Amino acid sequence: MADKDDTEQVFEIMNALSGRSPDWGYARMLTTPEGGVQAYRRVELADHLQDRVWLAQFAPGSVGAAYLAFIDAEDFSAYGLADESRKVTDSEIEAAHPRAWYARRLRDVHDIWHVLTGYRADALGEACLVAFSLPQTRSAGFGLIATGIALQFMRARTGYPCARAVLKAWRDGRRAAWLPGEDYEQLLAEPLVEARRRLGIATPVIYQRVPPSLCNAYHGGKG
Repeated sequence: MADKDDTEQVFEIMNALSGRSPDWGYARMLTTPEGGVQAYRRVELADHLQDRVWLAQFAPGSVGAAYLAFIDAEDFSAYGLADESRKVTDSEIEAAHPRAWYARRLRDVHDIWHVLTGYRADALGEACLVAFSLPQTRSAGFGLIATGIALQFMRARTGYPCARAVLKAWRDGRRAAWLPGEDYEQLLAEPLVEARRRLGIATPVIYQRVPPSLCNAYHGGKG
């Protein structure tokens, strides 16, 4: 809660509280036509998302172009995120198992979900994205992180509806299409506006009401 950039701690929480959510998610993939194809192919998305030549092929206005702009602006990388996840000593995320592949998939699409939802990588944006991710994944770790940061923003008394933005993100995650089963190689080629419409991803209007200068201004944060 004191440092949103301490990604290793995020993976510690997710590993400890994942429960049976990866089993549920992988089983759900097998019940949908597209998800079944993705489960059969088992593409390692981090390898694609680390390939800047591959990312550069996507047209302006596409999800892929927006993703490349996002990771460049934030100095993020797919392999960097993967390296953080490997620091958890008792994690099985790199195991040769369908459950572990599904967990890697959720890890690797996190920044794509930033782009799809419109939440930036500030503290409030991360809280909103993990709240959105909770109904998508059923992982209790997302719920803990989102609730903790929302409470910190309430204590900070910014005068803006920060906690309400987190709650709306959770509701939007419930109403959106199920994102883990998407074909991300095709999704990245879609125009961003059309992808959001097809997937039923709502505009984060409450989050957008909070000035960017206050999106890290929670109790215990760096803002």
